Amino acid sequence: MRILVVGGGGREHAICWALKKSPKVTELYCAPGNGGIASVAECVPIQVNQFEEIAQFAIDQTIDLVVIGPDDPLSEGIVDHLEAKGLSVFGPRQNAAIIEGSKVFTKQLLKKYNIPTAAYESFERYEDAVAYLRRQQAPIVIKADGLAAGKGVIVAQTLDEAEKALHDIMVAKVFGESGNQVVIEEFLTGQEMSILSFVDGETVCPMVPAQDHKAVYDNDKGPNTGGMGTYSPLPHIPQAVIDESIETIIKPTAKAMVAEGRPFRGVLFAGLMLTPNGPKTIEFNARFGDPETQVVLPRLKTDLLDIFLAAVNGRLDQMEIEWSEEAAVCVILASEGYPGSYPKGLPIEGLEDVQDSIVFHAGTAVKDGGVVTNGGRVLGVTALGRDIAEARAKAYADADRIRFQGKHNRTDIAKKALV
Repeated sequence: MRILVVGGGGREHAICWALKKSPKVTELYCAPGNGGIASVAECVPIQVNQFEEIAQFAIDQTIDLVVIGPDDPLSEGIVDHLEAKGLSVFGPRQNAAIIEGSKVFTKQLLKKYNIPTAAYESFERYEDAVAYLRRQQAPIVIKADGLAAGKGVIVAQTLDEAEKALHDIMVAKVFGESGNQVVIEEFLTGQEMSILSFVDGETVCPMVPAQDHKAVYDNDKGPNTGGMGTYSPLPHIPQAVIDESIETIIKPTAKAMVAEGRPFRGVLFAGLMLTPNGPKTIEFNARFGDPETQVVLPRLKTDLLDIFLAAVNGRLDQMEIEWSEEAAVCVILASEGYPGSYPKGLPIEGLEDVQDSIVFHAGTAVKDGGVVTNGGRVLGVTALGRDIAEARAKAYADADRIRFQGKHNRTDIAKKALV
């Protein structure tokens, strides 16, 4: 089969890497791809928001399945656009992708169907939001309603910090139209957990759970990023808690979307907080998480293409999905300055010295025959092992073999799972 993956980050590299293993895949393309994806797929110079060009390429190349990686095109309706052209697409339609595209929608959905989440209020007027905020206690969470490249959620430690965040979002419009509405949410305490699921309407096939490290520095210090590293499984979290999260949050959410006339088909990503009062929903994403995908897909034993096709054709309930017992740890190598401004075009050395890991390229490009930095999160170094300790040791050893100016990574990824 001829497959086109849309996107150009670490998530898409992991998807392409997994699809490449399928004996059914005869041709694999990625638009636009990146310096690492080029080693497993033919990269096509079309951007993710060029719907018409993507559709025409898929038609011209008789593509059998288009797989959508990033959130922006999903929220903008790329699946609807491609399906209207007669193409087969893995990913949610626009009316279902709203579960990530609007935090206000999602909070209202969870409230309507009694699905556990943090207490909240939403606001369209800045003055009303400030008045409400001044009656609350810190820490408190401020969320821009729309997509903001993973940066639209601020955990404010003081009310002054929260008020500044509100002003930045609603008045200064640092996230543009995404800040037309905000959610002000209670601060939840506990362990975070990510569960990605293959979903086809009410059929939910959970993947193995993962845990992400959002803060840029060790010990969860510094500003939030798109993710500085992940690991799977979570030996310190009881299986009963994982099962409870699936039964009380993920499955009811899939049913709720069907009930609302917005059936979800694709990957539903649940960001959860394991509170003293049980699991609660932090957020939903409408696609594979990045960098969670870099530890989840290496543990997948079933052919990923078979799963995609089953979901697209409404046969997901007939799938038996198998997972490896091995552990996986991913260490993100980031550019100096990330998540703020950072340089690009710096030569990357040592990729050929990696011994025990898969290196997923997130922000790289090819220049003069060499690989250079081209993003904030540059590489994801993922290793498998008998347990977290072995996978972690391999990943860090290989991360140290890779060099570029200003390279930064956390040194405590998966440390809390060393039980």
